Amino acid sequence: MKAPPSPDPETAGSRARGGRSSRPVRRPRGGGLARLGPLPWIAPVLLLILAVVVYPIVELVRTSFLNISIAGIIRGSAGTDKYRKLFDETDFGHVLVWTVLWTVVVVAVTMLLSLGLAQLFNQRFPGRRITRWALIAPWAASVLMTATGFKWMLNQTAGVLNTVLLDLGLIDKSRDWLGSPGTAWPWMMFVAVFVSLPFTTYTLLAGLQTVPKDVYEAARIDGASGWQTYRGITLPLLRPAFLVGVVINLINVFNSFPVIWAMTQGGPGSDTATTTVFMYKLKETDIAESAAMSVVNFAMVVVLVLIFLKVSRWNEED
Repeated sequence: MKAPPSPDPETAGSRARGGRSSRPVRRPRGGGLARLGPLPWIAPVLLLILAVVVYPIVELVRTSFLNISIAGIIRGSAGTDKYRKLFDETDFGHVLVWTVLWTVVVVAVTMLLSLGLAQLFNQRFPGRRITRWALIAPWAASVLMTATGFKWMLNQTAGVLNTVLLDLGLIDKSRDWLGSPGTAWPWMMFVAVFVSLPFTTYTLLAGLQTVPKDVYEAARIDGASGWQTYRGITLPLLRPAFLVGVVINLINVFNSFPVIWAMTQGGPGSDTATTTVFMYKLKETDIAESAAMSVVNFAMVVVLVLIFLKVSRWNEED
C-alpha cells in the first residue's frame, strides 16, 4: 500500500487562512500616541488658531456686552445696550450703505481690470518682464505709504494734481479733492483699486497659465472665434482662480482701513467712513460700542462672502 500523500504546503496554508489564523495579530507600536493619529502633528496649528482667531473673537463679543469706561475700567454688564446705542447712531445707516457700495465697486473694478491685465501679461510682447515687475510695485509698497502719497498729491495747496490742472487751464482755482464726499470717494476707490491690482492680476495670470495649450489648438481647428474661445474655454477654466481673487478682495476691501484713514480719516464727520473706520472712531468715546461695531462688521463680512459663494456656486463644476 502507498503511503498517504503529504499535504501540499500551499494548500495547507490556504486552508489555515480559510479558517481562523493561528498566528498572533501584530498591533501597531507606539501605544496611546499611535492611537491619536495626526493629532500630535496638527495640535500646534490648532492651538495657534485658538490663540489668534477664536479667543479674540470670543473676547470681542464679550466686550460688546460690558459697560467699560474711557479709562478701560469694567463697570459691570451692559446687556444689549451697546448694540441699541450703535443702531441709534445717526451715521450708522449711512456708513453701512457706503461700506457695501465701497466694497462692491472696488472689487468689481479690480476684478475687471485684473482680468484684462492678466490676459495681456499672458501674451508675449517686448518688455513683458519689465511690465510684470512694475506691476508688483503697488503691492510691495506699504498701503499706508501709498495712500499718504496720493493724499499729498491731492492736497489743495501744494498738491501736484492741482498744479498741473491749473497750468493746463483745466480748472480756475485749486480744489480740495478730499474735502467733500463727492470727490473723496472716487479718489479713495481709485487708490483701493490701485493697491489691489497686483495680487489679483497675478492670481488670474497663474490661472491662465494652467490652461492647456492643446485646448486652444482644438478650438482653433474647430473654427471657434477668439471671443467664443475666451467665453467657452478661458473663463470656465479660470473660474477657480477668479473665485479666489473675489473672496480675498471682498475680505480685504471690506476691512480696508489704511486707505481711508490716511486720506480722509472718515471725514468730514463720518461721510467717508466705512464700518472699520467708524468702529475705530467709536473707541474714542465708548470702547464697548466700538466692540459691538466690530461684531456687526465681522458678521457682515461673513454674510457677504457666503452670499457670493452661494451665487457663484463655487462647489459646482460646469
